[in-house]
Amino acid sequence: MTNIGISGAMGRMGMQLVRLVQADPALKLVAALEYKGHEAIGRDVGLEHGSGAAGVKLAAEMPGGVDVLVDFSTPDGTARHLEACMAAGTAIVIGTTGIEDLRQKIEEAEKQIAILASPNMSVGVNLLFSVAAQIARRLGSEYDIEIIEAHHRFKKDAPSGTALKIAQEIAAATGRALEKDAVFGRHGKPLDRAPGEIGMHAVRGGDIVGEHIVMYAALGERVELKHVAQSRETFARGALRAAKHLHGKKPGLYAMADVLAQED
Repeated sequence: MTNIGISGAMGRMGMQLVRLVQADPALKLVAALEYKGHEAIGRDVGLEHGSGAAGVKLAAEMPGGVDVLVDFSTPDGTARHLEACMAAGTAIVIGTTGIEDLRQKIEEAEKQIAILASPNMSVGVNLLFSVAAQIARRLGSEYDIEIIEAHHRFKKDAPSGTALKIAQEIAAATGRALEKDAVFGRHGKPLDRAPGEIGMHAVRGGDIVGEHIVMYAALGERVELKHVAQSRETFARGALRAAKHLHGKKPGLYAMADVLAQED
């Protein structure tokens, strides 16, 4: 049994996580966190989401007894939760996006606790990271690479962390330098495409959960990889799979690739 805490428990991802933890006999919900002043503080988080009484009241501070905290909050919230987890010796799964500025804090924390951080918790997307890099390496420099991602109108960052991770994996596999070779959109750019570029394009609209396309285009043919998230449940399931993997692990920084590798 793994005792689970959920931060950002009243958000869209929090709702999915609460429901799935309640339904999983290998997991026990022991903490549900939100920011101080949230109107639902002190109420049963399961009743708030309509998934049935969870026996856990929404709180602003993490209680004791949490084996793994699953964090889908904000960068500021994640920073606070890292501090709390270090103090308690609690492992943490981080699914919060836009946490690039927390790299140093994560490096400090991984010396004390087990951390799994991923810009996308989907199992399919994490396989795509590896496959996209392998295809780029095998196809070679004759194929132009473009990454197109689409998300809902409320997303705060662009391009998505997932698109950036795909680009990073491709760059590492093909000897590119992403800071030099990434091109974000083409408005006002020279029309000629430079060799080695990785084009990145963001679409925002409606309630799109998440779509990513990696396009490899040469003269005469085109290869495409595509992943479509049909609901946020896929991210929640992946995060809880990661939490089970992280329970009892030694301090260090883990990735979804570690979860998948152990299950081979």
